[in-house]
Amino acid sequence: MSKAILYPSWQTLQDAILSCTACQLCQGIQNKVPGQGNPNARLMLIGEGPGAQEDQQGLAFVGAAGQLLTRMLEAIGLTREDVFITNIVKCRPPGNRQPKPEEAQRCLPYLRSQWALIKPQVILLLGATALQHTISPDARITSARGHWVQRGAVWMLPTYHPAALLRDPAKKRDAWQDMQMVRDKLAELAS
Repeated sequence: MSKAILYPSWQTLQDAILSCTACQLCQGIQNKVPGQGNPNARLMLIGEGPGAQEDQQGLAFVGAAGQLLTRMLEAIGLTREDVFITNIVKCRPPGNRQPKPEEAQRCLPYLRSQWALIKPQVILLLGATALQHTISPDARITSARGHWVQRGAVWMLPTYHPAALLRDPAKKRDAWQDMQMVRDKLAELAS
């Protein structure tokens, strides 16, 4: 992942994201979607990019996939206010397409800065795009999901994106196992 720009505060980072014109994704959007939640969260969730509902509201994971994500968090005893939820890119790609590598590269310094300010203990990577831009461009979600990767003091777990679970409910069993692993890792790190 590209290097973080050191912002002195959440506000300066937020201002930088909201004023960013580093790639063409900022054209034709309604809202930037920096992410939201607890700035001191022990758990950070990273998805791909905003969809139509997120672009409209300026909030991450508020559509159907976001509603499923909220239920997944609740199933392990967490609320959205307990975690920080963001995406690889902060602007909606046209037609909800996958972000292009150069678009993701332009946004990654913001993600790294969020990561540096939050200092999460655990990061849940939601889907292939998050996996490939944080762990390895060659990684595949089907083989990487459910396997912990440690980077420094941070434990990262790839799992299926909630949108993939809506398209293929058979994957929900694996995602539930991953959520239990997150719950157990947070408990282990708290002791």
